[in-house]
Amino acid sequence: MLKKIFFFSILLALFNCENNDILQGCIRPAPLSISSDLNNPQLINALVPGGFAELNGGYKGILLLNVNGKDFVAYDRICPANDCKSAMTYERGIVLKCKCDGSEYGVGKAIGGTPQTEGFNCAAIEYKVTKIGSVIRITNF
Repeated sequence: MLKKIFFFSILLALFNCENNDILQGCIRPAPLSISSDLNNPQLINALVPGGFAELNGGYKGILLLNVNGKDFVAYDRICPANDCKSAMTYERGIVLKCKCDGSEYGVGKAIGGTPQTEGFNCAAIEYKVTKIGSVIRITNF
């Protein structure tokens, strides 16, 4: 019986291991807790589906996106490869782009900052957004 438990524990440990090599060198989320009212004039553009606003915070600023009128996502504007002094720009309504290396990162509810440029493994930093009434709170996970 003890051998079965030991064997099962070894199998469980093997299947729970992941390859973290891709994450080596990736920037970790900054400690973050921002609250703001959507009625704040700075956030006026984020009130409509597909709208966005840029906020102070994180490493190089935060991009807040209104996904569908009720759900929001937020990304840090720092280039994931940390090779650029300027913040990423939001382009074509679907990507964040790093000016220094041309890398692009998908943004949206299901995309999660995934690199869209071949050869780049680190995703854009995504922050958790909670909305209660007209107040949003952006935090690191």
